[in-house]
Amino acid sequence: VLHSGSGNKNAFKALIAAEYCGVKVELPKNFEMGVSNKTPEFIKMNPLGKVPVLETPDGAVFESNAIARYVARSKGDNLLWGGSLIEYARVEQWMDFAATEVDPNIARWLYPRLGYRAFNAQDEEFGIAGLKRALEALNTHLASNTFLVGHSVTLADIVMTCNLYHGFARILTKTFTSEFPHVERYFWTMVNQPNFKKVIGEFKQAEVVPPVQKKAAPAKQKEAKKEAPKAAPKPAVVEAPEEEAPKPKPKNPLDLLPPSKMVLDDWKRLYSNTKSNFHDVAVKGFWEMYDPEGYSLWFCDYKYQEENTVSYVTLNKVGGFLQRMDLCRKYAFGKMLVIGSEAPFKVKGLWLFRGQDIPEFVMKEVYDMELYEWTKVDLSDEAQKKRVEAMIEDLEPFEGQALLDAKCFK
Repeated sequence: VLHSGSGNKNAFKALIAAEYCGVKVELPKNFEMGVSNKTPEFIKMNPLGKVPVLETPDGAVFESNAIARYVARSKGDNLLWGGSLIEYARVEQWMDFAATEVDPNIARWLYPRLGYRAFNAQDEEFGIAGLKRALEALNTHLASNTFLVGHSVTLADIVMTCNLYHGFARILTKTFTSEFPHVERYFWTMVNQPNFKKVIGEFKQAEVVPPVQKKAAPAKQKEAKKEAPKAAPKPAVVEAPEEEAPKPKPKNPLDLLPPSKMVLDDWKRLYSNTKSNFHDVAVKGFWEMYDPEGYSLWFCDYKYQEENTVSYVTLNKVGGFLQRMDLCRKYAFGKMLVIGSEAPFKVKGLWLFRGQDIPEFVMKEVYDMELYEWTKVDLSDEAQKKRVEAMIEDLEPFEGQALLDAKCFK
């Protein structure tokens, strides 16, 4: 039983770990913060009265990271600790980083603005500087890694995401986090993982920085003896300014291209709604809609196919790539095929982009793009045209091999 109220990001750590491990963790139905955690029974479990506390058949455990470790280790066949001694150490390394570099600096900025602590402009500045330093280091690591350790979710990802949670939800606006694009990509990848979503639910990023809480004016005292007029009071010290309103974003260059006869949403709708006779309806419909002047088609082939030795890791790799491509959803359609019935699996794709080139902002922001060889489709080549159709249709066998999976970006 995990004693905690709802919405506690520290409780989320154990609950998400439990989803990955298949461990049953219950929450009390009527937990009331400030009441339930002050009872003699609770104080026996944690003398400080802090939450969360995990009640187990062998006794109680407090401190959220310790609770998450207990839950993760309660099933020996999970991969939340990595696959080797060095990965185990790195999981611990990033958990410590999240606890010492990320969490306290978010708290220094956020809690005084919510009124939980006295506001001090210098302390806030210190917290923001420390947070930026931490996120820069994290951003550098995530530039070449989907997850913190290895190729799948570990306890390090669970703890890091939960420690970032209140920051993203309450104070880290898009204006701030856009300086750390790989951290942004990582956070959204994590909160959209099914096991995270079961616990956290739908998530929305903060749109404004909370203003500093103003102190209540003291009650007026009875007038004393009349005194000589005092000098005019000095102007009150101006509180730390709120974040400036974001400037209008410059238009995407793709929005400035001449209008195209192809309406991308119409094609996506046709693709999604065609349930039978797919080739004659959807594939032929694609060529009827396609505008070679307004759009271009591209094949992509993963450069390091020999590395694709584990099926679920390969599928996660493709899934992460598609999540990071979300920034171009308005301008693109894609199919990604994972090919083969045994390792090494091949990853190949087909992409439709607005314009005659792969959009520059996609090449810049989505680091995975560099992991693929990109070849523009030559529609005068009938074989290439047939290959386009086969990829749209998930035609099997594809190039003589079975399809392990086919994923669509639309």
